[in-house]
Amino acid sequence: MQIVSLTTDYGSKDFYVAELKASILSRKNDFAIVDVSHDIDRFDIVQAAFFIQNVVPSFPQGSIHIIAVNCNYNRKTEYICFERDGHFYIGPNNGVFSLVFEDLDVSKIYIIDAPNSAINSVNSLFSHAAAFIGHGLPLEDIGPVVPSFTHKLTIQPVVTSSQIRATVIHVDHFENVVVNLKKETFEKARDNRQFALYYKPHDPITFISKNYGDVPVGDPVAFF
Repeated sequence: MQIVSLTTDYGSKDFYVAELKASILSRKNDFAIVDVSHDIDRFDIVQAAFFIQNVVPSFPQGSIHIIAVNCNYNRKTEYICFERDGHFYIGPNNGVFSLVFEDLDVSKIYIIDAPNSAINSVNSLFSHAAAFIGHGLPLEDIGPVVPSFTHKLTIQPVVTSSQIRATVIHVDHFENVVVNLKKETFEKARDNRQFALYYKPHDPITFISKNYGDVPVGDPVAFF
């Protein structure tokens, strides 16, 4: 059974998620639908990209990932689909995929053409594309190659000879704070020197842990 994952900023208060799921299943009723999150902050493609980067490795190859964040359906809006490393992706051409992947073959990213006038909303367009992929049809038949793929710049930590200034990109349900600093960047800038991680004016963290159990309960902990 092929999996369709959903990552949206639709929220849980309205009927939009149910409408999307119903639209998908009405076109191919044997999909297994997995909700990644419907509580992405409104229009926040950076947060959406962070979720996708972390969750996709847990899915089997052949999965279809729909990212419905910062969508606004009109005649000029482009929605795209492509395959990457055995996974299929569907979503708006608004830069979110450039934040997920550093190197995409633009010649293999396709605009989703609506085959008829009944497909006149974001959800119906997404469900059409999911069914198209689910039936094993070649992606190049879904529409033309995207003429202009939207790129967005990722927020990078500021690195000087004595300091790294990172940015918070997500705070999860458990109030873990995720920053945009990768281990290799930290180690290169650190160059085997001692360090102090300041998350408040005083009492910095002075060592990197491997997991939560490395510190007493209630103490702050930092790890990659």
